[in-house]
Amino acid sequence: MTSFTYRRRFEVPWGDCDPAGIVFNPKFFTYFDANTWLMFEAATGVKVHDINAHYGIIGIALVDAGANFMKPVKFGDTIEVVSRVAEFRRTSFVVEHKIMLDGDLRNEGNETRVWAVKHPDDPDKIKTATIPEEVIKSFK
Repeated sequence: MTSFTYRRRFEVPWGDCDPAGIVFNPKFFTYFDANTWLMFEAATGVKVHDINAHYGIIGIALVDAGANFMKPVKFGDTIEVVSRVAEFRRTSFVVEHKIMLDGDLRNEGNETRVWAVKHPDDPDKIKTATIPEEVIKSFK
């Protein structure tokens, strides 16, 4: 478990909502994805658009995701997305996300991601690689 927690607050835009003004559930996965990348930037000090080049990776590929939609979030709500790496493994890591509204837990989600590099035998394919210790240490 890591101690680094990343928090981002923003007002829910109309374009993320259904006609009733409630956030369309798939949009939460967009919020989770954005927070994961911004969390990496905040923890490592490497800008989002430089992470792949800096570490020589294709990216931090999403291989599994889930969510629990407990309470609605609506247009104009100012929400906080709270994210942390729950576990680093050798080539993968698990991110936990919480969607908060005025301190109330509305939704939660998780992602499993891999440290992805080009496959040495076929550059059109990817493979996993060991997550550098410097990256893991930046989350402690």
